[in-house]
Amino acid sequence: MHEHFTLHQHALEPVHLPDSAQGCRERMAALQGEIASIRIQIATTDIRRQTEKKTLDAAWFHRAKTALRLKQQELAQVTVHLATFDKRAAPKHRDAFKDTLIEVVRENCNDQEWAGLVQRARDLHASQGGHHG
Repeated sequence: MHEHFTLHQHALEPVHLPDSAQGCRERMAALQGEIASIRIQIATTDIRRQTEKKTLDAAWFHRAKTALRLKQQELAQVTVHLATFDKRAAPKHRDAFKDTLIEVVRENCNDQEWAGLVQRARDLHASQGGHHG
């Protein structure tokens, strides 16, 4: 039987996590392909084994399942790591939205209304324990 799957020689080594959201997405796509490939290899080997009425090569099967499990674990780690990039991007998106909202409100208020809204916001912010710069 042919051993096509790839297995880390040192399974206990830490997984290298990409340094960008795009890198995470690319690694996830690669891992999904590798996982699918291992699953196909396991299935086709089993079909061939059954067709030829041979016994299961336990060592090969164990290596294949181990490789599959390691790829799935790495995929989970990269998925969690990707979420950290999304959390970092959320405040920037929220700040950009707030700036746009302020721009829209400012365009629709005269100077007196705007000053009143700003004062109300400062008062509310101060009562919630915030500090305005």
